[in-house]
Amino acid sequence: MALIQLLLPPGAGGDPAMTALAETRCELVDRFKGVTAYVRSPAKGLWTAPDGHTEADDMVMVEVVTDTFDLGWWRTYSATLAQRFAQDTIHVRALPVEMPDEGER
Repeated sequence: MALIQLLLPPGAGGDPAMTALAETRCELVDRFKGVTAYVRSPAKGLWTAPDGHTEADDMVMVEVVTDTFDLGWWRTYSATLAQRFAQDTIHVRALPVEMPDEGER
């Protein structure tokens, strides 16, 4: 199994990014039958831009669990999200997970 994590802009009430986040959550529920979005306390991200100055961003962690990681699908979907959220790229990572209740069904 894989835990897929996405870092997305949080938006605010009435903000287009909030609408984009709601749309993304619905898409992920439809495809993966569940989603978790940590929206109450946006994380603070810092990175060094190509010109050397420090950039800062707020972000929301969105997670789904799936049986397999389809790299091609996630590449296409992250490009869709980058356009939707007006970002250069969307950080997506996949981590292998073991569920303690696997095999007990």
